[in-house]
Formats: sequence, structure tokens, C-alpha cells
Amino acid sequence: MARGSPLIEHLLRRAGFGMSPDDLRFYETMSVATAIGRLLDYESVPDDVDDRIGNAAYAGVTARGTFSPNSNIEDARQRWLFRMIHSQRPLQEKMTLFWHNHFATLYSKLQGTVGAGLGAKLMANKAGALPGPQGQIETIRQFAVGKFRDLLTEMSRDPAMLVFLDGRLNTRQRPQENFGREIMELFTFGLGNYTEQDVYAAARVFTGWNIRLVRGADRSDANSYYEFVFLANQHETAAKTFTFPIYANGSRVIPARSAANGMQDGLDLIAALARHPETARRLARKLWGFFVSEVLPPDPEFVTSCAAVYAANDTEILPVVHYILRSRWFLSLTNSYARYAWPVEFVVRSVKEVGWSGLSVDTLRTPLTNMGQTLFEPPDVAGWELGEGWFSTGAALARMNYAASVAFNQRFNLGRAAADARTSPEALLSLFLDRFSPAPYDSEPYDGLLEYLRAGAAWTGSDAQLTTKAAGLTRLIVGSSEYQFM
Repeated sequence: MARGSPLIEHLLRRAGFGMSPDDLRFYETMSVATAIGRLLDYESVPDDVDDRIGNAAYAGVTARGTFSPNSNIEDARQRWLFRMIHSQRPLQEKMTLFWHNHFATLYSKLQGTVGAGLGAKLMANKAGALPGPQGQIETIRQFAVGKFRDLLTEMSRDPAMLVFLDGRLNTRQRPQENFGREIMELFTFGLGNYTEQDVYAAARVFTGWNIRLVRGADRSDANSYYEFVFLANQHETAAKTFTFPIYANGSRVIPARSAANGMQDGLDLIAALARHPETARRLARKLWGFFVSEVLPPDPEFVTSCAAVYAANDTEILPVVHYILRSRWFLSLTNSYARYAWPVEFVVRSVKEVGWSGLSVDTLRTPLTNMGQTLFEPPDVAGWELGEGWFSTGAALARMNYAASVAFNQRFNLGRAAADARTSPEALLSLFLDRFSPAPYDSEPYDGLLEYLRAGAAWTGSDAQLTTKAAGLTRLIVGSSEYQFM
């Protein structure tokens, strides 16, 4: 199938995970504005993708016993990969991935603290699937384009976060500073905007924000779970003074409150951090890198404009993303292929374009780890190193090895897809460059692809030749440097 509008393709790579042939057929008749509206208005689209797990028409999963994505982290990783490939709400999954990196939380620490099953529930339990609150990634998905203030509040009381950043150890006798520091340094306005005095004050603000184990102490019980609780008797009730304004009147002091009303301290600080102008600008810069370019630094006008949209809409993210996708910076094709694909973006896009018949998403997990990205396991609280940081020698080799494996896995389907181009090597190359979405090749690598197709026995276009050459060409395209950009 011929490729569609370059702008539509650009849109679906950045605001989604690329285009399957079905996606191309769905979006090819839309204007760019209509396609943007469809992506943004994802709440109008049923979120029923999980119901398709196990359907032979979709990518498969591998169950080791019962498939348990709500309590088994490996199955949870499979479910999320399945969603990325097949969701009709691609922007929701893309923003969930963005916030997963922003609010980076390591499953391995949860596992070591509360055990494997409860740790997986803290990260991935789907609302109503098992007793207890929904997991962190489900909360992020729910609030992905809502008000940042609300998402920040949810992450501050999220049981997984309270375990990961030691909030559960934060008491009035011994304030624990980890979360108080990271909510300022990483989650909101960043370094240079707070002092050590602010870190200590923030730690005291969040004293008493804790978790409790429900259904007894037997952590292996599937009905056991952790939930948020505010322990008033552990809250430090004195006033807390900051170096930046907390309230609209400019006051920098959170007043003394009774222990029973102490949770309001945290809510006041969260609101102040969320609406702070530097938070708006920092989020704008991160969204520039995520949607527009990692090659060029953020345009100051872009940062100012996005921050203004954020402030005018009471920290709501949907209007900000709406502004970005319709902006001249995003719609300029000079910024196409100006972003390095994260490993999970690279893998999911390739599956959508190469095919998934007979493929289990379980086989994607090890290659992703070798490329440097394991879902639910960023390297630390700062998240993954983005941009060129993805491309160590080993990680780049892992991408090429994966390209070979996915091409081999789909070789017979690729051979059948090549039947319309059996007339010549040139026709096959044209067909597959239309099927896939690499950045434009310069003449030398383009000639190299053509040379591969011409090498060996004389061209006959036989089924056997097509199967071999189509798989080999796919390996070369997906493994090429041109395919690593979005």
C-alpha cells in the first residue's frame, strides 16, 4: 500500500507509534486537522483493547500458567506492549509513556520491599481487576492529558511512589526528604528553583502520607493490597516556610494546622508547584523534545507559548498538546525525523509496520532490555537518558539484531506482501519503502539496499526469492540508522 500524507505519518509517529496498514487506511482520507482532532478526542473511543488479548487476529501473549497482568510484572509488560500496538487511543498510550518516564518508578525496589505480586499490583493493577486501588500506570493513563495538578496529586499519594521514594517512612519525628526533593527537582520546576530549606520544609509537609496493608499481613494472598492512608498522628503540624510563593497572595508560609487537617499542607504545596511558571516552562521544554525535536534546542517562543496555554487552562495538559500538534514547529516537516526513537517506540512501530501474525509480544521484552529500556524499570528516579543516550554500541547492535529477528519471524508474510512487486528489485524496494517509514535515504544507502536485492541469482521474482529478499530487505531497513528516527 502506498504511503499517505507525510504530515499524517509524522503525526502518527509522534502522537502515536506509527501506522499499521489498517491505520493508514483509516487515516489516509483525513485532513491533518481532522486526524489531530481524532487523536486528541480519545475519550470518545472505547478503551476495549485489552479485550482483544488472545484473539488470533492480533499479536499474541505468552502465559506461564495463567496470564496475570495485574499481579505479574512480566505479564503487565506484555499487556502494555499489546496496548501500544493495537490501541485505537494511541495518544493516550504515548502520553502514558511520557509520564512513566517523568514519574520514573522502579518495580525492582517495590519487589524488594513488598514482594513480587504486590509490587506488580502497585504498578499495573487495572481498576476492578483485583482488590485494591489501580496501579500507578493505570492512574497515569487515566490522568494523562488532564490537569497536571491532579496528576501530581495522584502521584504524591500513589502507593508505588510512596514505597519507591520512601514516603512511607516519613514521620514527624524523622522527616524523610526523598519525595520532598524529587517533587521539586524532577517532577515540577527543577534545579535552581529551590533550596535545602525548601527540601526540609517539603519533607515536613508530607509527613503522615503513608500506605497500609489491607486484608492481613499475608502478602501472598491475591486479595491483599496496599492503599494510601493519611496518618494524622504522624503529621508535623507547625508552619512550614518556603523560599517561593505558595499562595496567590504571595505568602511563602503554609500555616500551622491541626493534625487532622494536616493533609491540606501537601495539597497546598502541590498546587503551588503545579502552577509555578517554571514548572510550566520545564514541562514545555520536555514536550518540545517529545513531540518536536531533539536535534534543535527548544525555541523560546514555543516554551513561552506552551507555558501560557498551560497557565490559562489551569495546568490542563490536553490544551497544551492540542497547541503543540497544531503549531508551526510541529507541522514543519523540517522537524520530521528529528527525534530519536525510544526502544519501545522503535519496537512497537516496527511490529505495526512489519506485521504481527504469529508473533508474541513476550518475544519483544528481552530485545527491549538489550536496547536499554525495560517497562516499569527506568534506571533511576530521573528516568531514561533520552536522545543520543539510547545509542551505545551494545544498544545499537541490539536494535540491528532485533530487526533481523522480527524480519525472520514475519518472512512468509513479507514474501506474500511482496508479490505485487515481483517484477524487479526496484519495484520491491519501492514497495517496502512505502510500507515502512524510514527517514529518506541518501543515494549511497539507497543504492546499497538495491544492490542487496540484485545480488545473488538472477532476478526471477519467484515465491522463494521474494520470501528471502523481502525478509532481508526488511532487516536492512528496520536496522538502518534512518529507521531510528521518528
